[in-house]
Formats: sequence, structure tokens, C-alpha cells
Amino acid sequence: MAVLAPRHANLIRPFAEWHIIRDARRRSSRGRYTYAAHKGDSGNVLAAIDFLNWLDTQHLSLPELQQRHLDTWAIDRPTLRSRSIPFLRWSTARRLCPPHLVIEHAAAQLPSHFQAEGEHRKELLRCFNDTALPLEVRVAAALVRLYALPVTRIVELADDHIRHDQGHTYLTVNHHPFVLPPKLARLIDDQLQQSSRHSDTAGCRYLLPGHSPGRPRNPLGLADTLRHHGLPARAARNTAMMDALVDLPPMVIADLLGIHPKTAERWATLAGGNWSEYLTARWTTPQS
Repeated sequence: MAVLAPRHANLIRPFAEWHIIRDARRRSSRGRYTYAAHKGDSGNVLAAIDFLNWLDTQHLSLPELQQRHLDTWAIDRPTLRSRSIPFLRWSTARRLCPPHLVIEHAAAQLPSHFQAEGEHRKELLRCFNDTALPLEVRVAAALVRLYALPVTRIVELADDHIRHDQGHTYLTVNHHPFVLPPKLARLIDDQLQQSSRHSDTAGCRYLLPGHSPGRPRNPLGLADTLRHHGLPARAARNTAMMDALVDLPPMVIADLLGIHPKTAERWATLAGGNWSEYLTARWTTPQS
């Protein structure tokens, strides 16, 4: 964990309060502030602290910073590379460091973990039919495999995302309602009833409530639980995403899943223009 040196507090505090937290409040006012957004913002602050600590080890200050120093930082700290960009931009805008310094985003990697079609179907049927599995596991794993929803979005689902109309059950994601299969609809109804018995609040009922009243399930804990029961999310979501892109245009997928349009375009390229690469990756993926 990054340790904030007292001498750096006069930089980190305004960066966190007036840039990170201020922007987080603005996003929260427009809708739910998700766990993924919280983790991203926290990561940006921690990366800024790490960066200042690294400057100390190099006997450098922000005004002395040069491009070659940033290149060294980006190479030596690949996991913090992108997270350092907001602090650098903030510092540059306030003339705390020389202008025209940049940290380039790391080249985006195409997905490589997929499931064979038979394995994907087998796991989905297990979600529908295996009553030995915990109910929340069956619901979450099915949503991953049917709709390519990330666990960070699944934990944000609540009772107001579910609607019953004329014999059908609809799940709304990013203002897009779609019909649920009857088996999954029943599982979700059962899960909502179960969550209501453990809810201490009269307001929003999360589909997967957490231990704290009024808070959803922690997505990291949910991902661990899915892996524990042999239903990991990553390869299954990649496979579901590729299958969805066969039927839907990239812009619809981007809007539905809340991913960047460029990311959806890259997935579409893999699924369409480079279909053979997708099939190769899918069929050569080792099965668990």
C-alpha cells in the first residue's frame, strides 16, 4: 500500500479533493456511483502517491521532471502506468511540472481467454438446474454467460431493474430492457425475495445485497465465490461478448454494457474481421 509522506500532502490533498472527489460527486449526481468507479478513483490517488515517492528515490521534484524520467516510470511500473496519467495532467495544468510531458496509455490487448461452446452451454445449464449451488451464484453466473455482464455491474442491479409485464420478465441495463428466459426470471424473483428477508432498509433492494445494510455485494468477493464454485467469470464473459457481437452492432453493445465505444469496436474487429483469431483462441483455451 502506498504511504503518503507528510511533505507530499500539500499535493495529494488538493488533487484528491478538487479533482478526484469533485468529479466523483458530479458523476454520482448523474446516477449511481459504481464500485468500479470507486476502485478506479482510489487507484488514481494511490498511483499519484507512488509516483511522488518514486520521485524521492530518484532525487527529483516535479519541476525537475523530464520525459525520460516518465518513460522510466512507465516501464518500471506497468500496473500504475495508466493510473498515473490523471495526476500528471493535473500537475501540468497547474504548472507544477514542465509542459508537454506525457505518459502514453499501454497498448490495449485483445482478449485471449474463451470457452468452448459446449463448456459454455454446460455451465449455463448448471446455473439453471443445479439446486446445490447457492442461489446468488446461479443468478450471477447466468447473467455473465447470457448477457456478458461484468460482476461490477451485476452487483449494482436492484429490484427497480426488474419489471413484469404480460407474462414476461424484463431486466433493464443502461435503460435497455430485455426479456429474461423463464428459468432465469424465476431465479431472480427467488433471489429478490431472499434478499428482502435480509434487508433492513425500505428503499432500494439490491439483487445481491452486501453485509452492510443498503450496500450491494462486493464484486471482488462475488468473483471469488464464482471461482470457488467452478463458474469463473472472465472467459465466460469474453465468450458471451463475442456471441453478442454476432447479432448486435458495437455501439449497442457499448451502450448496453457501459464500455467505451472504441473497446466495443476492437471486440467487433476480433469477432468479425479477424473471426479466425477468435475461433483459434476459443477452441485452444484449456478447459478447467
